[in-house]
Amino acid sequence: MTPLRSVEAGDALVEYRDQGPATEPPRDHLISVEKALARAVALARPISETELVPLAEASGRVLAEGARALGPLPSFDSAAMDGYAVRRVELIGAGPWQLPVVGRVAAGGLAPEAFSGAIRILTGAPVPAGFDAVVMQERVRRDGGVIRLDTIPPAGDNIRRAGEDLAAGAPILSAGALIGVRETAALAAAGIARPHVRRRVRIATLVTGDELLPAGDALGPGHIWDANGPMLAAAVVQPWIERRDFGRVHDDPITLTKALSEAASWADLVVTSGGVSVGDADHMGRALARTGGEVVVKQVAMKPGKPILIGRIGRSVHIGLPGTPLSAFVGWTLFGAPCVAALAGRPPCRRDIFVRAGFTFERRPGRCEFRPARRVGTDETGAQIVEPITERFTHSLAALAAADGLVILPADAKQILEGDLLRFLPL
Repeated sequence: MTPLRSVEAGDALVEYRDQGPATEPPRDHLISVEKALARAVALARPISETELVPLAEASGRVLAEGARALGPLPSFDSAAMDGYAVRRVELIGAGPWQLPVVGRVAAGGLAPEAFSGAIRILTGAPVPAGFDAVVMQERVRRDGGVIRLDTIPPAGDNIRRAGEDLAAGAPILSAGALIGVRETAALAAAGIARPHVRRRVRIATLVTGDELLPAGDALGPGHIWDANGPMLAAAVVQPWIERRDFGRVHDDPITLTKALSEAASWADLVVTSGGVSVGDADHMGRALARTGGEVVVKQVAMKPGKPILIGRIGRSVHIGLPGTPLSAFVGWTLFGAPCVAALAGRPPCRRDIFVRAGFTFERRPGRCEFRPARRVGTDETGAQIVEPITERFTHSLAALAAADGLVILPADAKQILEGDLLRFLPL
């Protein structure tokens, strides 16, 4: 069996069988996915503006600073279950032991003052001072106002001590945490009524292409329905994101320059599709230059989506995606989503996994490929096996819709063999 070695594929390590040196070195004018991602994220500085919001309205927002408990949790010694609070010092000699029931306390009540006997106690109720165990009611026999115990309970049995869950001032959540169901419960239990969150990330979207019409419109000669606009709108539906649609812009450099400037004056991130290649009607690069913007990425050693513009217009990050929907989707997944996370102060969102190739494939090295693929089973170790949905994939939205994820073929590999270990980006 040919030995395995690791090579870089984009920003992931991918293993494949060593087939010898690549027949074609990476093209000098292209940069790797890893470098392009690093440059993009470096532009996306976390938003500094923050706000206090009521906890009931905080679901889906991003914490701007770490949250700490305002007091101990629980704030008092409490019963972990229904039973009887006792003082072990009273259980003298050989059992069984009998104790009179001298009081009762439920959750939310005040613990009665008592110095002997047993107290009927319910789950969550405060344990009276001096009582050092709670005996489960199932282990007690009660006859009128007296209980009988056959064994001495351990010290602290069935008592939740004050601060056992969280001490006062203990950290609960870190900055950048997304407030969900569990986080909301933790914040509420710790006494935080108005968490400190970052303001929403502002994203402006616009698409170019005189051939585009809204889905459902009657198509004339040379027209197609716009997939990128709705796709980008769906990609950013999050409570911590505010999107503004700048519509479809004509393939005209003056119109496009004006639209870019307007979008950048409002947004933290401007996402466009189309016009990033080198054709006569590809005006995005020239329009970006007219706005005074800078470009840090022009072309990436990847397939699909080699032409892509990443840069800045004033204070706004700009990601210019290709017009082909599959290329736009891959570009957004690899660069757009991580930029939005960085702007919000969130951790990286890539979650690649290792899978086994269920296929053999000859390819031309030089660019990292992201192919729509589906899971087709597991091997004897439990690793998932994947297969590309179609060989000719760069323009196939049908393949993307049917995919479980993107299988990543490393840039330097000229052959993939069945059973090779690859990276897979679930969708």
